[in-house]
Amino acid sequence: MEKLYAVVVTYNRAEFLANLLDSFARLDTKPEGIIVVDNASTDGTAAVVDRARTAGDLPLQYERLETNAGGAGGFSRGVELALAAGAEWLWLMDDDVEVLPGAVDALARFTPDYSCIVGRRYDANGQPFFWQHHFVDALGVFLPVSRDVFKHSDVFRTNVGNFEGMLIRASVAREIGLPDPRFFITWDDAVYGWLAAQRTPVVYVNAFVIRKVRAQRQVDLGLRHLNDSSDLSRRYVMRNRGHVAQYLRAHGRYNRAGFAAGTALTFGKEIARLVLVERTLKGVAALWQGWRESREILRDRAWKPMPPLPADAGRGNETA
Repeated sequence: MEKLYAVVVTYNRAEFLANLLDSFARLDTKPEGIIVVDNASTDGTAAVVDRARTAGDLPLQYERLETNAGGAGGFSRGVELALAAGAEWLWLMDDDVEVLPGAVDALARFTPDYSCIVGRRYDANGQPFFWQHHFVDALGVFLPVSRDVFKHSDVFRTNVGNFEGMLIRASVAREIGLPDPRFFITWDDAVYGWLAAQRTPVVYVNAFVIRKVRAQRQVDLGLRHLNDSSDLSRRYVMRNRGHVAQYLRAHGRYNRAGFAAGTALTFGKEIARLVLVERTLKGVAALWQGWRESREILRDRAWKPMPPLPADAGRGNETA
């Protein structure tokens, strides 16, 4: 896989970041570049990067943002930097995961045929992490697929992304533009994968390449798991429904009644998360706040999607 660049976004999780960078150092096949975007951390993250650069002989590029732009803003900047560095493949991931030995080679097996790939993950307990979703345009939500998607093939066609190991070809990233920083957190990776799926097949592949390190409280619902959350996340889950709707509008896929039903499903899922996982209803106010903010975004007639990038964006630095 030529010119693979990993893009890592971090915020005040220096220990997790150190573990992730250590896992990069243990790879037999390493990315050509690793770009760490720091969302104005205050916990010594820069020192972690310096130690990893020295001890692991890693090709690290580090940029600390002046303010916390959220995961979405961090990935937007990181993709921009990777393209400027001449990346041909972008491997996008949060800081609370680690890459597994052989991960790059495992993904490379699928790159001749596909340009947007999501590999499998283990959870913090070493068990397969359930992630097999499909975005339903009419509802504006992604729903779990219950069947064994790898029973007959190592490739499952989906249409959503995940920034815990999503691999995307640079040419596709240029076509769909940078990840949208307006999301701040949540929905940004799902929508980025959906945008990619409008251009090229997006696939979930039967190759374990990532392990989630940060443990979370969760309940097993059989078809899927519900993890714990935070008031900030709850707010943005509902708020960013406005941006999801605007992207659907921009692509002629918005169904007002269906989207309202999808919003109700989203709200209900978050209530279930509060009751079943966190044993409280104190987060309901954050959900209502986010819903009200989503209405303002929906009414914004000046809203525009992220623009595509020039086909040669970043190519000027390839031989520099």
